[in-house]
Amino acid sequence: MSVDTTDGAARVEREMALLSEAGVRLIAVSWVDNAGVSRVKGVPLGRLPQLVDRGVGMSPVFDMFLVDDSAACVSGHGGPVGDLLLKPDLSRLTRLAAQPGWAWAPANRYSQDGDAYPGCHRAFVNRMCEAAAVLGLSLQMGFETEWNVGPRSLGGGPAYGLSRLSDAGGYLLDVVDALTAQGVEVLQVHPEYEPGQYEVSTAAESPLAAADTAVLVRHTVRTVSHAHGLKASFAPLTTPFGVGNGGHVHLSLWRGGENLMQGGAGPRGMTAEGESFLAGILRALPALAAIGCPTPASYLRLAPSAWAGVYRCWGWENREAALRFVTGPANAASACANAELKCFDQAANPYLVVGSVIAAGLAGCDEALRLPEEFSHDPAHADPGELRRRGIERLPTSLEEAVRHLEDSAVLRKAMGDHLFETVLAVRGAESLLFADRPRAETVEATRWRY
Repeated sequence: MSVDTTDGAARVEREMALLSEAGVRLIAVSWVDNAGVSRVKGVPLGRLPQLVDRGVGMSPVFDMFLVDDSAACVSGHGGPVGDLLLKPDLSRLTRLAAQPGWAWAPANRYSQDGDAYPGCHRAFVNRMCEAAAVLGLSLQMGFETEWNVGPRSLGGGPAYGLSRLSDAGGYLLDVVDALTAQGVEVLQVHPEYEPGQYEVSTAAESPLAAADTAVLVRHTVRTVSHAHGLKASFAPLTTPFGVGNGGHVHLSLWRGGENLMQGGAGPRGMTAEGESFLAGILRALPALAAIGCPTPASYLRLAPSAWAGVYRCWGWENREAALRFVTGPANAASACANAELKCFDQAANPYLVVGSVIAAGLAGCDEALRLPEEFSHDPAHADPGELRRRGIERLPTSLEEAVRHLEDSAVLRKAMGDHLFETVLAVRGAESLLFADRPRAETVEATRWRY
């Protein structure tokens, strides 16, 4: 953000002094492109006043970059001509605990004349939060971060097994210590299903803060892994036939300090607004798949009966439903009740995810949508006739199919604006073509270390 208050210069000087005292010499100013890859410019700490005031340049061509660093080619978008300004959000300026000498801040993107850039993902999130605020609504959101480490296995043994802490305990301690030192509230950390796979869950925050935290968590895990002689991958699949890494998103809707996911007369105690918000998300899931499952590798992960949520339905604590409803402990439901999107993964740009989910939910509120009857079984083992009767269908099974749904989404086009919407479509279409004829194993290997 640009510091334009009367005490802005004094604030920058205070930040510089604190970071300098902590040994910081460089600031990593980062943003996430439409392919879900985090990009960065490094700026010396002493140039923080200029960085805040004028920004640092970066080409708009990255709007069109694909996961392999090639670029989609669409007239009028992301060519070699022109420049943008990256300005750090000082509210998230963070000394990197696992990377001495460095601090990090997420960037907002501006045109050269200082106007908000229509392709800025953080600006998109802010617009959606403002649209919710007009209705008196706010959201709390949070990501679950799953990853695998290699090249050697760390923590082989039973899924979720205590025995896996015998060699991974110190590593996970370092991950949590670094996150805690950076102000990230960790709720839990544990071994996951596959050998060498782990998960960390962080506390719910505002949507923009949650997306920022997702970026910071992944970078921190990478850095700690490197210190342990390991390499971390957040890719949808890291082996051709593994279960893969999800990027589950939790959300709750609030009004005046009251959680609208509880205390009402709707399904499982939802209020009417809470139900409508979730119904909007459920309706939009085929199009949202192109946002939250953004690469061909994502659709290799989306297998039935693997807790990936590949059916468009909802259910209380149903881990095979794309939309899982969580009430939490009976004595804390008013604070804990939330919904979890199970189908998304971490190839996704987290800002696009939270902004698009809010847009879909607000459309549901605007139309007072109602949820269908909940489903309490694994749809993969249900009678096909029953699924048809209840309108339960598989989510898209390919990126190409998901893109067709996104193209037809008037809700998401309006929310993103034409510029951002068209660049997202261009990148998704180009990646679909990039991997169209590749065998499964080759697709997995080509994306394994890119996320």
